Amino acid sequence: AHNMSPTTILTSLALAALTTLAQAENWPGLRGPNQDGSSTETGLPTKFSQTENAKWVVDLPGPSGSTPAIWGDHVFVSSADPASKKLHAMCFDRISGKLLWDQQVADGFKQDDRSNLAGPSPATDGERVYFFYGTSDLVAFDFSGKQLWRRNIQKDYGSFAFLWTFSTSPMVHDGILYMQVLQRDVSFKAWGRDVGRPDGKNDSYLLALKPETGEEIWKVSRPAKAKAESLEAFTTPVIHDGQLLITGGDCITGHDPKTGKELWRWGTWNPERIGHWRLVPSPVAGGGVALACAPKGNPIYAVNLSDAKLAWTSSDKDVSSDVSTPAFYKGHFYIVNSDRKSLSCVSPDGEVLYAQRLDSNSKIEASPTVA
Repeated sequence: AHNMSPTTILTSLALAALTTLAQAENWPGLRGPNQDGSSTETGLPTKFSQTENAKWVVDLPGPSGSTPAIWGDHVFVSSADPASKKLHAMCFDRISGKLLWDQQVADGFKQDDRSNLAGPSPATDGERVYFFYGTSDLVAFDFSGKQLWRRNIQKDYGSFAFLWTFSTSPMVHDGILYMQVLQRDVSFKAWGRDVGRPDGKNDSYLLALKPETGEEIWKVSRPAKAKAESLEAFTTPVIHDGQLLITGGDCITGHDPKTGKELWRWGTWNPERIGHWRLVPSPVAGGGVALACAPKGNPIYAVNLSDAKLAWTSSDKDVSSDVSTPAFYKGHFYIVNSDRKSLSCVSPDGEVLYAQRLDSNSKIEASPTVA
């Protein structure tokens, strides 16, 4: 068995805890069925380890920063093998933990010292499952593990222009598979290699594909006024109340999910256009507002979904997140401050109901899930 990173261990154990119910809720992608980090599950244990409250534990080929996707009794997991330098798409049985299939999707392990190429989470619509990797390989399988189609986004739309490993997750909703690429507008050198298009300006864009075939439905540009690394976003789009929400490039935008047309835009949290404010937390919406988390210890901004105007800006130092995406559950936002190692509960009107320190010796980069 390979040594598992803490991320890998927690992935295994969280799945184990969810098997306590015969009929568990589906978890189709990165932030769950409501795209806000919330679940209707009940009876979950408040403590678990490799031995406590664990139905089963499985070894994975190696570490990954991704979240499992779960549909029925199928658990889909991305993994990267540091020994073979292979990227895996895997499926486990939810009840027993039995490995149902394991496909080696692409070659590679990592390209920088902060992450690996298996950062994006898989997504499923109950018919197919879609895996994306930092190599830009996007692959669809049926539930038996048969490959249905594959595309390489960089080969089709131009080389990515990111300093760090690109790790936006695919998102599938109402018959459309979405991919978001928010990147620098010019090519540059990163980790000893040239990144970005050598033949012209890089475009930031939103891509809609047919889940059945991977064919393009539409591609729309998503320009921004940000500079340099601040154009880079590792966020994943979410759909809330009929709007597709995107954060990155120093702004938050709302789009028509059917056409990609931009409906509104709010920004900026970076009026000075500082050039190293890459964005990691995805948007989260609830209670009539959408949250955008400015990076590097800066505030969280809440935008009214009704008129695209700023509702409030956080003033409490704990109400900030550099990496973790907040959750929304039963009328409250739950915000993990990656650097201050704190958890805050905030109402949709910006009132901080509590903020408490978390017991951790290192920066917290996971996103909260609430049930």
